[in-house]
Amino acid sequence: MSAVPVYLETFGCQMNELDSELVRGQLLRLGYAFVDHPEQAQVVLFNTCSVREHAESKAYSRIGLVGKRKAAGEQVLLGVLGCMAERDGLDMLRRYPQVDVLCGPGELDRLPALLDAARRSEAATQAERVALAGNRTRRTATLHAVQDDLETLDLSRAFDPDAAGRARHSAQVRITRGCNKFCTYCVVPYTRGAEVHRPPDHIVEECRRLADAGVIEVTLLGQTVNHYRYQHGLALTVGGREAPQVGPGLSAFRQPVAEGVTSFARLLQRIHDEVPAIERLRFVTSYPRDFGPDVLQVMRDCPRICRYLHAPAQSGSDRILGLMNRGYTRAEYEAFVEQVFTFLPDATLAGDIIVGFPGETDQDFEATCSLVRSLPFKNNFIFKYSPRPGTVAIDRFPDDVPDEVKRLRNNQLLAIQSHTSERVHATWVGRTVPVLIEEQFESSEAPSARGVELRWERRADAPRRKALRGRTPGDLIVAMDLPAGTQAENWVGRIVPAQVESASALLLQGRMTQA
Repeated sequence: MSAVPVYLETFGCQMNELDSELVRGQLLRLGYAFVDHPEQAQVVLFNTCSVREHAESKAYSRIGLVGKRKAAGEQVLLGVLGCMAERDGLDMLRRYPQVDVLCGPGELDRLPALLDAARRSEAATQAERVALAGNRTRRTATLHAVQDDLETLDLSRAFDPDAAGRARHSAQVRITRGCNKFCTYCVVPYTRGAEVHRPPDHIVEECRRLADAGVIEVTLLGQTVNHYRYQHGLALTVGGREAPQVGPGLSAFRQPVAEGVTSFARLLQRIHDEVPAIERLRFVTSYPRDFGPDVLQVMRDCPRICRYLHAPAQSGSDRILGLMNRGYTRAEYEAFVEQVFTFLPDATLAGDIIVGFPGETDQDFEATCSLVRSLPFKNNFIFKYSPRPGTVAIDRFPDDVPDEVKRLRNNQLLAIQSHTSERVHATWVGRTVPVLIEEQFESSEAPSARGVELRWERRADAPRRKALRGRTPGDLIVAMDLPAGTQAENWVGRIVPAQVESASALLLQGRMTQA
Protein backbone atom coordinates (compact mmCIF):
# COMPACT_ATOMS: atom_id res chain seq x y z
CA MET A 1 0.00 0.00 0.00
CA SER A 2 1.37 3.44 -0.94
CA ALA A 3 1.91 6.05 1.74
CA VAL A 4 -0.89 8.57 2.27
CA PRO A 5 0.32 12.04 1.15
CA VAL A 6 -0.07 14.75 3.80
CA TYR A 7 0.28 18.52 3.54
CA LEU A 8 0.93 20.37 6.81
CA GLU A 9 0.93 24.17 7.02
CA THR A 10 1.81 26.10 10.17
CA PHE A 11 0.52 29.53 11.19
CA GLY A 12 1.83 31.71 14.01
CA CYS A 13 4.51 31.30 16.63
CA GLN A 14 7.60 29.20 17.26
CA MET A 15 5.56 27.01 19.61
CA ASN A 16 3.37 26.07 16.66
CA GLU A 17 6.43 25.37 14.52
CA LEU A 18 7.67 22.90 17.12
CA ASP A 19 4.21 21.32 17.42
CA SER A 20 4.19 20.81 13.65
CA GLU A 21 7.63 19.24 13.72
CA LEU A 22 6.46 16.76 16.36
CA VAL A 23 3.28 15.99 14.40
CA ARG A 24 5.31 15.43 11.26
CA GLY A 25 7.67 12.99 12.98
CA GLN A 26 4.76 11.16 14.59
CA LEU A 27 2.96 10.66 11.26
CA LEU A 28 6.12 9.74 9.36
CA ARG A 29 6.71 6.91 11.82
CA LEU A 30 3.21 5.65 11.03
CA GLY A 31 3.85 5.53 7.28
CA TYR A 32 2.42 8.85 6.09
CA ALA A 33 4.36 10.85 3.48
CA PHE A 34 4.58 14.65 3.37
CA VAL A 35 4.19 16.73 0.21
CA ASP A 36 4.98 20.37 -0.54
CA HIS A 37 1.65 21.46 -2.03
CA PRO A 38 -1.89 20.97 -0.70
CA GLU A 39 -3.15 19.94 -4.16
CA GLN A 40 -0.94 16.82 -3.93
CA ALA A 41 -2.32 15.72 -0.56
CA GLN A 42 -5.10 13.38 0.50
CA VAL A 43 -4.79 14.74 4.06
CA VAL A 44 -4.45 18.50 4.62
CA LEU A 45 -3.58 19.75 8.11
CA PHE A 46 -3.53 23.36 9.26
CA ASN A 47 -1.80 24.06 12.59
CA THR A 48 -3.44 27.32 13.58
CA CYS A 49 -2.80 30.33 15.80
CA SER A 50 -5.43 32.58 17.37
CA VAL A 51 -3.08 35.21 18.83
CA ARG A 52 -2.81 37.40 15.71
CA GLU A 53 -5.66 38.27 13.34
CA HIS A 54 -3.45 37.97 10.25
CA ALA A 55 -2.48 34.35 10.96
CA GLU A 56 -6.09 33.47 11.71
CA SER A 57 -7.37 35.07 8.51
CA LYS A 58 -4.85 33.12 6.45
CA ALA A 59 -5.95 29.88 8.09
CA TYR A 60 -9.63 30.54 7.37
CA SER A 61 -8.75 31.34 3.76
CA ARG A 62 -6.93 28.00 3.41
CA ILE A 63 -9.88 26.16 4.99
CA GLY A 64 -12.13 27.76 2.38
CA LEU A 65 -9.90 26.61 -0.47
CA VAL A 66 -10.00 23.01 0.73
CA GLY A 67 -13.76 23.31 1.04
CA LYS A 68 -13.95 24.19 -2.67
CA ARG A 69 -11.90 21.11 -3.54
CA LYS A 70 -14.21 18.91 -1.53
CA ALA A 71 -17.29 20.52 -3.09
CA ALA A 72 -15.84 19.71 -6.50
CA GLY A 73 -15.74 16.03 -5.55
CA GLU A 74 -12.13 15.58 -4.45
CA GLN A 75 -11.49 13.03 -1.73
CA VAL A 76 -9.43 15.04 0.75
CA LEU A 77 -9.46 14.94 4.55
CA LEU A 78 -9.12 18.29 6.31
CA GLY A 79 -7.80 18.61 9.87
CA VAL A 80 -7.57 21.83 11.89
CA LEU A 81 -5.05 21.71 14.73
CA GLY A 82 -3.89 24.15 17.37
CA CYS A 83 -5.34 27.16 19.11
CA MET A 84 -8.16 27.99 16.68
CA ALA A 85 -9.46 24.44 17.00
CA GLU A 86 -9.35 24.64 20.81
CA ARG A 87 -10.90 28.10 21.00
CA ASP A 88 -13.72 27.61 18.46
CA GLY A 89 -14.40 24.01 19.44
CA LEU A 90 -17.39 22.26 17.93
CA ASP A 91 -18.69 25.54 16.54
CA MET A 92 -15.98 25.29 13.88
CA LEU A 93 -17.55 22.06 12.61
CA ARG A 94 -20.88 23.86 12.30
CA ARG A 95 -19.45 26.87 10.48
CA TYR A 96 -17.02 24.90 8.33
CA PRO A 97 -18.53 21.49 7.57
CA GLN A 98 -15.56 20.69 5.32
CA VAL A 99 -13.46 20.19 8.48
CA ASP A 100 -13.14 16.49 9.27
CA VAL A 101 -10.81 16.52 12.30
CA LEU A 102 -10.31 18.98 15.18
CA CYS A 103 -7.32 18.64 17.52
CA GLY A 104 -6.28 21.15 20.18
CA PRO A 105 -2.62 21.87 21.01
CA GLY A 106 -2.84 19.86 24.22
CA GLU A 107 -4.14 16.74 22.45
CA LEU A 108 -1.73 16.34 19.53
CA ASP A 109 -0.68 12.88 20.70
CA ARG A 110 -4.20 11.75 19.74
CA LEU A 111 -4.00 13.03 16.16
CA PRO A 112 -3.10 9.69 14.50
CA ALA A 113 -6.18 8.01 16.00
CA LEU A 114 -8.40 10.89 14.85
CA LEU A 115 -7.05 10.69 11.29
CA ASP A 116 -7.39 6.93 11.24
CA ALA A 117 -11.04 7.07 12.32
CA ALA A 118 -11.90 9.80 9.82
CA ARG A 119 -10.14 8.02 6.95
CA ARG A 120 -11.76 4.66 7.66
CA SER A 121 -15.33 5.85 7.79
CA GLU A 122 -17.32 8.91 6.84
CA ALA A 123 -19.67 7.82 9.61
CA ALA A 124 -16.99 8.21 12.30
CA THR A 125 -18.56 9.80 15.34
CA GLN A 126 -17.73 13.28 16.50
CA ALA A 127 -15.96 11.82 19.52
CA GLU A 128 -13.71 9.85 17.18
CA ARG A 129 -12.79 12.93 15.13
CA VAL A 130 -12.42 15.63 17.81
CA ALA A 131 -9.87 15.98 20.60
CA LEU A 132 -10.07 19.18 22.64
CA ALA A 133 -8.91 19.93 26.17
CA GLY A 134 -11.99 21.93 27.07
CA ASN A 135 -12.18 24.28 30.06
CA ARG A 136 -10.13 22.43 32.70
CA THR A 137 -9.95 23.78 36.20
CA ARG A 138 -6.55 24.22 37.83
CA ARG A 139 -7.17 21.09 39.90
CA THR A 140 -7.93 18.92 36.88
CA ALA A 141 -5.02 20.53 35.04
CA THR A 142 -2.69 19.23 37.75
CA LEU A 143 -3.94 15.69 37.23
CA HIS A 144 -3.77 16.11 33.46
CA ALA A 145 -0.12 17.18 33.71
CA VAL A 146 0.73 13.87 35.36
CA GLN A 147 -1.11 11.97 32.63
CA ASP A 148 0.52 14.15 29.96
CA ASP A 149 0.93 12.06 26.81
CA LEU A 150 2.35 15.14 25.10
CA GLU A 151 5.49 14.47 27.12
CA THR A 152 5.79 11.15 25.31
CA LEU A 153 5.39 12.99 22.01
CA ASP A 154 8.27 15.31 22.91
CA LEU A 155 10.50 12.48 24.10
CA SER A 156 9.81 10.33 21.03
CA ARG A 157 10.80 13.16 18.75
CA ALA A 158 12.99 12.19 15.81
CA PHE A 159 14.73 15.32 14.51
CA ASP A 160 15.05 15.15 10.71
CA PRO A 161 17.87 17.43 9.47
CA ASP A 162 16.70 17.07 5.86
CA ALA A 163 13.16 18.16 6.70
CA ALA A 164 14.56 21.08 8.71
CA GLY A 165 16.07 22.55 5.53
CA ARG A 166 18.36 25.50 6.11
CA ALA A 167 17.60 25.31 9.86
CA ARG A 168 19.04 21.80 10.06
CA HIS A 169 21.67 22.90 12.59
CA SER A 170 19.11 24.61 14.86
CA ALA A 171 16.23 23.16 16.84
CA GLN A 172 13.65 24.17 19.42
CA VAL A 173 12.95 22.42 22.71
CA ARG A 174 9.82 23.07 24.72
CA ILE A 175 10.39 23.45 28.47
CA THR A 176 6.93 24.71 29.45
CA ARG A 177 3.46 24.57 27.96
CA GLY A 178 0.55 26.90 28.59
CA CYS A 179 0.47 30.16 30.51
CA ASN A 180 -0.73 31.47 33.89
CA LYS A 181 -0.50 35.20 33.17
CA PHE A 182 -3.95 36.05 31.72
CA CYS A 183 -3.06 39.22 29.81
CA THR A 184 -6.40 40.62 28.72
CA TYR A 185 -5.56 40.64 24.99
CA CYS A 186 -4.33 37.02 24.90
CA VAL A 187 -6.22 33.75 24.46
CA VAL A 188 -3.25 31.42 25.15
CA PRO A 189 -4.14 30.55 28.80
CA TYR A 190 -7.50 29.32 27.53
CA THR A 191 -6.32 27.45 24.40
CA ARG A 192 -3.09 25.94 25.79
CA GLY A 193 -4.16 25.67 29.40
CA ALA A 194 -2.34 26.04 32.68
CA GLU A 195 1.43 26.40 32.74
CA VAL A 196 3.00 22.92 32.77
CA HIS A 197 6.75 22.44 33.31
CA ARG A 198 8.58 19.45 31.90
CA PRO A 199 11.00 17.44 34.06
CA PRO A 200 14.54 18.81 33.65
CA ASP A 201 16.01 15.36 33.00
CA HIS A 202 13.70 15.02 30.00
CA ILE A 203 14.77 18.41 28.65
CA VAL A 204 18.48 17.68 29.02
CA GLU A 205 17.97 14.27 27.40
CA GLU A 206 16.19 15.85 24.43
CA CYS A 207 18.98 18.41 23.99
CA ARG A 208 21.57 15.63 24.07
CA ARG A 209 19.73 13.68 21.37
CA LEU A 210 19.49 16.77 19.19
CA ALA A 211 23.23 17.36 19.59
CA ASP A 212 23.85 13.76 18.53
CA ALA A 213 21.79 14.51 15.38
CA GLY A 214 24.09 17.42 14.49
CA VAL A 215 22.22 20.32 16.08
CA ILE A 216 24.53 23.04 17.40
CA GLU A 217 21.92 25.68 18.35
CA VAL A 218 18.96 25.01 20.64
CA THR A 219 16.21 27.47 21.52
CA LEU A 220 14.24 26.73 24.69
CA LEU A 221 10.55 27.62 24.29
CA GLY A 222 7.90 28.74 26.74
CA GLN A 223 5.17 31.37 26.86
CA THR A 224 6.96 32.75 29.94
CA VAL A 225 10.17 30.80 29.80
CA ASN A 226 11.88 32.35 32.82
CA HIS A 227 9.03 31.10 35.06
CA TYR A 228 10.23 27.54 34.61
CA ARG A 229 10.40 25.89 38.04
CA TYR A 230 10.36 22.17 38.81
CA GLN A 231 9.97 20.74 42.32
CA HIS A 232 11.73 17.38 42.68
CA GLY A 233 10.68 14.60 45.02
CA LEU A 234 6.93 14.86 44.56
CA ALA A 235 5.03 11.58 44.55
CA LEU A 236 3.52 12.12 41.09
CA THR A 237 5.43 10.03 38.55
CA VAL A 238 4.75 8.22 35.30
CA GLY A 239 6.42 4.87 34.70
CA GLY A 240 8.86 5.50 37.53
CA ARG A 241 9.99 8.81 36.02
CA GLU A 242 9.22 12.33 37.17
CA ALA A 243 6.11 13.73 35.52
CA PRO A 244 5.34 17.22 34.20
CA GLN A 245 4.09 19.65 36.85
CA VAL A 246 1.73 22.61 36.82
CA GLY A 247 3.69 25.77 37.57
CA PRO A 248 3.60 27.43 40.98
CA GLY A 249 1.76 30.62 41.82
CA LEU A 250 3.40 33.97 41.17
CA SER A 251 4.35 34.32 44.84
CA ALA A 252 6.93 31.55 44.33
CA PHE A 253 9.04 33.95 42.31
CA ARG A 254 9.32 36.40 45.20
CA GLN A 255 11.19 33.84 47.33
CA PRO A 256 14.70 32.29 47.17
CA VAL A 257 14.94 29.08 45.18
CA ALA A 258 14.83 26.16 47.61
CA GLU A 259 16.93 23.02 47.52
CA GLY A 260 15.30 20.32 45.45
CA VAL A 261 13.98 22.85 42.94
CA THR A 262 15.28 23.27 39.40
CA SER A 263 14.80 26.92 38.54
CA PHE A 264 15.20 28.33 35.05
CA ALA A 265 18.73 29.46 35.91
CA ARG A 266 19.65 25.98 37.14
CA LEU A 267 18.15 24.41 34.01
CA LEU A 268 20.26 26.68 31.79
CA GLN A 269 23.36 25.77 33.77
CA ARG A 270 22.62 22.03 33.44
CA ILE A 271 22.13 22.11 29.68
CA HIS A 272 25.25 24.25 29.20
CA ASP A 273 27.42 21.97 31.31
CA GLU A 274 25.97 18.57 30.36
CA VAL A 275 25.55 19.06 26.60
CA PRO A 276 28.76 20.82 25.47
CA ALA A 277 28.07 19.97 21.81
CA ILE A 278 25.32 22.63 21.88
CA GLU A 279 27.35 25.67 20.87
CA ARG A 280 24.48 28.13 21.23
CA LEU A 281 21.70 27.99 23.80
CA ARG A 282 18.83 30.48 23.40
CA PHE A 283 15.42 30.95 24.98
CA VAL A 284 12.15 32.78 24.30
CA THR A 285 9.91 34.37 25.47
CA SER A 286 10.94 36.10 28.71
CA TYR A 287 8.48 37.76 31.05
CA PRO A 288 10.05 41.04 32.30
CA ARG A 289 8.69 40.69 35.81
CA ASP A 290 10.43 38.13 38.03
CA PHE A 291 13.47 37.88 35.75
CA GLY A 292 15.95 37.28 38.54
CA PRO A 293 19.66 38.08 38.68
CA ASP A 294 20.36 34.34 38.98
CA VAL A 295 19.48 33.92 35.28
CA LEU A 296 21.68 36.87 34.31
CA GLN A 297 24.57 35.48 36.34
CA VAL A 298 24.34 32.14 34.52
CA MET A 299 24.17 33.93 31.17
CA ARG A 300 27.25 35.95 32.12
CA ASP A 301 29.25 32.95 33.34
CA CYS A 302 28.32 30.41 30.63
CA PRO A 303 29.84 31.43 27.29
CA ARG A 304 27.59 29.28 25.10
CA ILE A 305 24.36 30.85 26.40
CA CYS A 306 23.37 33.62 24.00
CA ARG A 307 23.13 37.06 25.55
CA TYR A 308 19.87 37.83 23.84
CA LEU A 309 16.51 38.53 25.47
CA HIS A 310 13.12 38.71 23.84
CA ALA A 311 11.10 40.39 26.58
CA PRO A 312 7.90 42.08 25.36
CA ALA A 313 7.09 45.46 26.88
CA GLN A 314 3.75 45.70 24.98
CA SER A 315 3.27 49.37 25.96
CA GLY A 316 5.11 52.29 27.53
CA SER A 317 2.01 53.59 29.32
CA ASP A 318 1.30 52.47 32.87
CA ARG A 319 -2.42 52.95 32.30
CA ILE A 320 -2.45 50.68 29.25
CA LEU A 321 -0.19 48.13 30.96
CA GLY A 322 -2.75 47.98 33.75
CA LEU A 323 -5.62 47.44 31.31
CA MET A 324 -3.56 44.70 29.66
CA ASN A 325 -2.96 43.05 33.07
CA ARG A 326 0.75 42.82 32.34
CA GLY A 327 1.68 42.88 36.03
CA TYR A 328 4.43 45.52 35.89
CA THR A 329 4.87 49.24 35.37
CA ARG A 330 7.03 51.08 32.87
CA ALA A 331 9.52 51.88 35.61
CA GLU A 332 9.76 48.21 36.53
CA TYR A 333 10.37 47.29 32.88
CA GLU A 334 13.08 49.94 32.64
CA ALA A 335 14.66 48.62 35.83
CA PHE A 336 14.67 45.13 34.32
CA VAL A 337 16.48 46.42 31.23
CA GLU A 338 19.00 48.33 33.34
CA GLN A 339 19.74 45.15 35.31
CA VAL A 340 20.22 43.19 32.08
CA PHE A 341 22.85 45.57 30.73
CA THR A 342 24.56 45.87 34.11
CA PHE A 343 25.21 42.13 34.07
CA LEU A 344 25.58 41.80 30.29
CA PRO A 345 26.87 44.99 28.63
CA ASP A 346 26.97 43.25 25.22
CA ALA A 347 23.42 41.87 25.44
CA THR A 348 20.77 42.54 22.81
CA LEU A 349 17.11 43.22 23.53
CA ALA A 350 13.97 42.67 21.46
CA GLY A 351 10.27 42.68 22.23
CA ASP A 352 6.66 43.03 21.13
CA ILE A 353 4.42 46.10 21.22
CA ILE A 354 0.69 46.50 20.64
CA VAL A 355 -0.59 49.85 19.35
CA GLY A 356 -4.21 50.93 19.43
CA PHE A 357 -5.22 48.93 22.51
CA PRO A 358 -8.73 49.96 23.67
CA GLY A 359 -8.65 53.35 25.33
CA GLU A 360 -5.14 54.23 24.11
CA THR A 361 -4.87 58.02 23.94
CA ASP A 362 -2.30 60.15 22.15
CA GLN A 363 -0.52 60.52 25.50
CA ASP A 364 -0.46 56.75 26.01
CA PHE A 365 0.94 56.24 22.53
CA GLU A 366 3.59 58.92 23.06
CA ALA A 367 4.67 57.09 26.24
CA THR A 368 5.26 53.98 24.11
CA CYS A 369 7.17 56.01 21.54
CA SER A 370 9.43 57.45 24.23
CA LEU A 371 10.10 53.96 25.58
CA VAL A 372 11.23 52.74 22.15
CA ARG A 373 13.40 55.83 21.71
CA SER A 374 15.07 55.50 25.10
CA LEU A 375 15.78 51.76 25.39
CA PRO A 376 18.26 49.85 23.19
CA PHE A 377 15.79 47.58 21.37
CA LYS A 378 17.49 45.91 18.43
CA ASN A 379 13.96 45.34 17.13
CA ASN A 380 10.34 45.19 18.22
CA PHE A 381 7.56 43.24 16.60
CA ILE A 382 4.86 45.89 16.38
CA PHE A 383 1.20 44.92 15.98
CA LYS A 384 -2.07 46.78 15.65
CA TYR A 385 -4.53 45.64 18.31
CA SER A 386 -7.34 43.47 17.02
CA PRO A 387 -10.06 42.00 19.26
CA ARG A 388 -9.48 38.28 19.66
CA PRO A 389 -12.41 35.98 20.43
CA GLY A 390 -12.08 34.29 23.80
CA THR A 391 -10.04 37.06 25.44
CA VAL A 392 -11.04 39.23 28.39
CA ALA A 393 -10.45 42.41 26.41
CA ILE A 394 -13.02 41.66 23.71
CA ASP A 395 -15.78 41.53 26.34
CA ARG A 396 -14.47 44.15 28.76
CA PHE A 397 -13.16 46.95 26.53
CA PRO A 398 -14.77 48.48 23.43
CA ASP A 399 -12.41 48.56 20.45
CA ASP A 400 -12.60 52.34 20.32
CA VAL A 401 -9.38 53.32 18.53
CA PRO A 402 -10.24 53.83 14.83
CA ASP A 403 -8.38 51.61 12.38
CA GLU A 404 -6.87 54.59 10.56
CA VAL A 405 -5.41 55.78 13.88
CA LYS A 406 -4.01 52.30 14.56
CA ARG A 407 -2.37 52.25 11.12
CA LEU A 408 -0.88 55.70 11.63
CA ARG A 409 0.50 54.84 15.07
CA ASN A 410 1.84 51.53 13.77
CA ASN A 411 3.76 53.28 10.99
CA GLN A 412 5.02 56.01 13.30
CA LEU A 413 6.33 53.47 15.79
CA LEU A 414 7.96 51.41 13.04
CA ALA A 415 9.84 54.52 11.95
CA ILE A 416 10.96 55.25 15.53
CA GLN A 417 12.05 51.63 15.97
CA SER A 418 14.03 51.86 12.71
CA HIS A 419 16.06 54.75 14.13
CA THR A 420 16.60 52.87 17.40
CA SER A 421 17.66 49.72 15.53
CA GLU A 422 20.12 51.69 13.43
CA ARG A 423 21.61 53.24 16.56
CA VAL A 424 21.95 49.84 18.26
CA HIS A 425 23.45 48.19 15.17
CA ALA A 426 25.98 51.00 14.76
CA THR A 427 27.58 50.09 18.10
CA TRP A 428 28.73 46.80 16.55
CA VAL A 429 30.70 48.33 13.68
CA GLY A 430 34.40 47.49 13.96
CA ARG A 431 33.83 44.52 16.22
CA THR A 432 34.46 40.87 15.37
CA VAL A 433 31.47 38.66 16.09
CA PRO A 434 30.76 34.92 15.77
CA VAL A 435 28.16 34.27 13.07
CA LEU A 436 26.21 31.05 12.56
CA ILE A 437 25.87 30.87 8.77
CA GLU A 438 22.27 30.01 7.86
CA GLU A 439 22.02 30.33 4.09
CA GLN A 440 23.35 31.60 0.79
CA PHE A 441 21.68 34.49 -1.02
CA GLU A 442 22.32 36.89 -3.90
CA SER A 443 24.08 40.07 -2.83
CA SER A 444 21.67 41.95 -5.11
CA GLU A 445 18.93 41.15 -2.58
CA ALA A 446 18.27 43.81 0.02
CA PRO A 447 16.25 43.50 3.24
CA SER A 448 12.97 45.33 3.69
CA ALA A 449 10.62 45.39 6.65
CA ARG A 450 6.92 44.92 6.05
CA GLY A 451 5.04 45.00 9.32
CA VAL A 452 6.75 42.43 11.50
CA GLU A 453 8.29 40.46 8.61
CA LEU A 454 11.83 40.86 7.28
CA ARG A 455 11.91 40.10 3.57
CA TRP A 456 14.68 40.01 0.99
CA GLU A 457 13.99 41.60 -2.37
CA ARG A 458 16.16 41.78 -5.49
CA ARG A 459 17.47 45.18 -6.51
CA ALA A 460 17.91 45.54 -10.26
CA ASP A 461 20.73 48.09 -9.90
CA ALA A 462 22.89 45.98 -7.56
CA PRO A 463 25.66 43.61 -8.69
CA ARG A 464 24.77 39.94 -8.42
CA ARG A 465 27.21 37.71 -6.60
CA LYS A 466 27.00 34.91 -4.08
CA ALA A 467 26.85 35.94 -0.45
CA LEU A 468 26.14 34.43 2.98
CA ARG A 469 23.97 35.53 5.84
CA GLY A 470 23.62 34.34 9.40
CA ARG A 471 23.10 35.48 12.97
CA THR A 472 25.21 36.48 15.92
CA PRO A 473 24.56 35.14 19.43
CA GLY A 474 22.59 38.35 19.95
CA ASP A 475 20.31 37.51 17.01
CA LEU A 476 21.74 40.25 14.81
CA ILE A 477 21.59 39.45 11.08
CA VAL A 478 24.98 39.62 9.35
CA ALA A 479 25.52 39.52 5.58
CA MET A 480 28.94 38.85 4.05
CA ASP A 481 30.49 37.88 0.73
CA LEU A 482 31.14 34.23 0.01
CA PRO A 483 34.92 33.73 0.28
CA ALA A 484 36.52 33.33 -3.15
CA GLY A 485 37.02 29.78 -4.31
CA THR A 486 34.61 28.26 -1.79
CA GLN A 487 31.12 26.77 -1.95
CA ALA A 488 28.25 28.04 0.19
CA GLU A 489 27.35 24.55 1.39
CA ASN A 490 30.77 24.35 3.04
CA TRP A 491 29.85 27.26 5.30
CA VAL A 492 26.15 26.78 6.10
CA GLY A 493 25.79 25.45 9.63
CA ARG A 494 29.23 26.64 10.75
CA ILE A 495 30.04 29.40 13.23
CA VAL A 496 32.67 31.76 11.78
CA PRO A 497 34.22 35.04 12.95
CA ALA A 498 33.22 38.12 11.00
CA GLN A 499 34.33 41.73 11.30
CA VAL A 500 31.41 44.14 11.13
CA GLU A 501 32.15 46.87 8.56
CA SER A 502 28.83 48.73 8.32
CA ALA A 503 25.34 48.70 9.76
CA SER A 504 21.78 49.66 8.89
CA ALA A 505 18.48 49.44 10.71
CA LEU A 506 17.93 45.88 9.50
CA LEU A 507 21.30 44.17 9.40
CA LEU A 508 25.08 44.29 9.73
CA GLN A 509 27.48 43.97 6.80
CA GLY A 510 30.60 42.01 7.65
CA ARG A 511 33.69 40.32 6.30
CA MET A 512 34.64 36.80 7.22
CA THR A 513 38.04 36.87 8.93
CA GLN A 514 38.67 33.14 8.65
CA ALA A 515 38.35 31.51 5.24
